[in-house]
Amino acid sequence: MVPRTSVGPRSFGFRSPLARASATLATCAALLVTAGAHAQQPTEPAPAGQARPGAGTAPAPGPGEPSRDDLIPDEPATGPSDGMPQVDPSKDQQKLVQQGRERPTGDGSIGARPSEVYSEDWWAHTRPIVELHGYFRTRGELFHNFSLSRHDAFGQGEQNLWVQPQDTTFTDRNGQRSQVLLCKDPNAAGQFSECYNRSQAHANLRLRLNPEIHISDNLRIMSQVDLLDNLVLGSTPDAYAIRPSGVGTTGYSSAGFNGYAPLGAFSTTQGPPTAGVNGYRNSIDVQRAWAEYLTPVGQLRFGRMPTHWGLGMVANSGDCLDCDFQTNSDRIMFVTGLKSLDLYFGGAWDFVSTGPTNATPYDVYGGQPYNTANLSNVGQWVLFAARRTNPELQRLKLARGDVVLNGGLYSTYRKQLLDVVAGENPLTASRTLPNNGFERRGAEAFIPDAWVQLLYNKLRFEAEFAAIYGSLENSPASAKVTDPIKIRMWGLATQAEFRAVEDKLRIQFGHGWASGDPNVEGLAPGTRGLQARRTDGAISTFRFHPAYYVDYIFFRRIMSRIQNAYYFRPSVEYDFVRNPNGQKFGGGAAIIWSRASEFVQTPGNKRDLGVELDLQVYYQAKDGSLNDDPNKMGGFYTALQYGVFFPLGGLDYLKGEQDTGKNADWSLSTAQTVRLILGVMF
Repeated sequence: MVPRTSVGPRSFGFRSPLARASATLATCAALLVTAGAHAQQPTEPAPAGQARPGAGTAPAPGPGEPSRDDLIPDEPATGPSDGMPQVDPSKDQQKLVQQGRERPTGDGSIGARPSEVYSEDWWAHTRPIVELHGYFRTRGELFHNFSLSRHDAFGQGEQNLWVQPQDTTFTDRNGQRSQVLLCKDPNAAGQFSECYNRSQAHANLRLRLNPEIHISDNLRIMSQVDLLDNLVLGSTPDAYAIRPSGVGTTGYSSAGFNGYAPLGAFSTTQGPPTAGVNGYRNSIDVQRAWAEYLTPVGQLRFGRMPTHWGLGMVANSGDCLDCDFQTNSDRIMFVTGLKSLDLYFGGAWDFVSTGPTNATPYDVYGGQPYNTANLSNVGQWVLFAARRTNPELQRLKLARGDVVLNGGLYSTYRKQLLDVVAGENPLTASRTLPNNGFERRGAEAFIPDAWVQLLYNKLRFEAEFAAIYGSLENSPASAKVTDPIKIRMWGLATQAEFRAVEDKLRIQFGHGWASGDPNVEGLAPGTRGLQARRTDGAISTFRFHPAYYVDYIFFRRIMSRIQNAYYFRPSVEYDFVRNPNGQKFGGGAAIIWSRASEFVQTPGNKRDLGVELDLQVYYQAKDGSLNDDPNKMGGFYTALQYGVFFPLGGLDYLKGEQDTGKNADWSLSTAQTVRLILGVMF
């Protein structure tokens, strides 16, 4: 699946606040013009035996038409006999003066009659307008042999790529055999046989709402709320409940049994997810809430808001239908620019981590928690500049055969002096450890992120390059705590696309690179955050944002993201049906070849990681509110996807790890997945 391209920083993509008001004013103006046209129509003689319209009793106005009283002059017209009403400038001036003296009543009503509406009072009495966008999705997924037939233990070891299914029998590399003796028919002694299962299948759903409260043309409140976020279907039956463990312990314990559903086989309904009762999350999660105020010199934004830049390699809002991760920032940001030159500038102050607070369980009854240790705050400051061509002007330039160039620089500085002792609970560390549970971290980093986009005719090329340059005074993985550890990370992502056959055919090529670390073995995070290091060399494992998807299996699931690797991804898509109203039906195929940046971090100490083949067919209906052109997604959408991953030497065993006496087969085998996506976007 090609990562969804969000050209340019999403922070600059706000709609014009006058768009909705312009449509309303245009409707009012059209009505006034129509009324004026009726008032100034020439009076035609009526046929013999018929009354002239307007003489005697006037007909009742039709539905949606203005009242005839507003169209007929107050006095009979005098003057030439052409039937045209005459204009008296002095009378018009008197009416304007009289209109200025008339004001609305003081009891909150507009005027004496409902027809008395004044523009000043219309804007003063306006009410917020709520717009609702979002999507609903259901996904079914089959994971087959994601362990690649490796004999890794259940624990999260340094080389453990995928945890074995819990209902299977296998022997790990240490000779420890895990058995599940509950399958097949029992033998003569009444014993069942071993269970073997290499597949994991599940389905999940999410309802995401993005309410927008438009208070005025230049002020609005935005938010994002997830309902039943990634709820695994069948995971909250009425057959069991849990509760927090006792004082001094962690986790949950059984809350007893439901007498009417004592076993899972007797379940009768599904309950709403409730943290501490039948899971770890609640039914409703508020992901974002922020406000936007448009001033004459720029836009001010404040709150918890999405952050997206360039291709989404580092900062990714994760707003696609199939996305699971996102970047949210607690920030205060100001954006301005020169619209005539399509240049935008801005800065932000982010609250990355505020450290310990004085929050208590009794805050639910009122109160305001606050920060109790400012020196442990992680402060972050952002400056950015970008050129983003107006979409209408961009289409015009491309139609003329001109080259369109967009791009910009997003720079971040992050700093922290003190931190809670690594691996300790910040709620209890202050009572049990020296220095009130703090240790000196002395961390700082500068993160420049450059993005460029080139458009020409049917060709699109985009690239994003980022670096993380900093240092860390104290780390649990440091061999010499007196010497700061350097941070040197680099990442690159590129996308190229060519469209043909009325945009039905899309030929694409993607490439990405994330630097590795020669001082670390393995890719799994360490038990205390950072991985164990052999020397004090620079920390240099770069990791893409987990919502930057390029495949279905290896990087997306097994590795969880692109890290310590580079890949090449040619792909093709073709729409067999593509209508201007957004309806389309098509298919696509992609091949991803991945290699390790530092071979020492791979299980087999070789560069080649694997080759993956991904196929899909998709359909989008025409009944959506967003798909007014085929390049947008809206309404009903579904896709059926299949992927197969062929592991290579980098994921194999080292010499001496295979032991045919423990297991008959130590060879790797392919991983496969089947995915069904059903969604409604609005």
